[in-house]
Amino acid sequence: MKHISLSAPLYTGTIRSLSAGDQVVLQGDIYTARDAAHKRLCELLATGKELPLDLRNQVIYYVGPTPAKPGAVIGSAGPTTSYRMDPYAPELISRCGLAAMIGKGDRSDAVVDAMKTHGAVYFAAVGGAAALISQSIVAAEIVAYPDLGPEAIRKLTLRDMPLIVAIDSQGKSLYT
Repeated sequence: MKHISLSAPLYTGTIRSLSAGDQVVLQGDIYTARDAAHKRLCELLATGKELPLDLRNQVIYYVGPTPAKPGAVIGSAGPTTSYRMDPYAPELISRCGLAAMIGKGDRSDAVVDAMKTHGAVYFAAVGGAAALISQSIVAAEIVAYPDLGPEAIRKLTLRDMPLIVAIDSQGKSLYT
């Protein structure tokens, strides 16, 4: 097990060097999206329309943060159960070049197969630590779908967000 500092966006060489169980701290800009946003993104892909953001080499955090308290950039921001995004994630990985996902819980075989084929990684964030995780977020802005409220797509700027490589790009998993 390694302790690694990473900066998003993430590229193939970095992703392929990660192994299940590695402890990571992540900095840089990432995006949020939950199932409603994923559904809209995949509907755009199905109709040949342009996405509201370029997902190549990007990281999506499965989170629906609570409203920010006065003076804070974001409210509690804990991971959402990832299987909700499993019907959509393979397409975002294969067609859009999504590099990494952050959530909690195991992933479907279809997601893991797409990760192996296209070189993506899945990070686990600690469930139940939403207030602590929010301290790693230093900036947040809505970039798409504001009508979805907490499920809008946000750009987050991170500083030292603690994560664990739950499933690596070779398909090795902490869940099996």
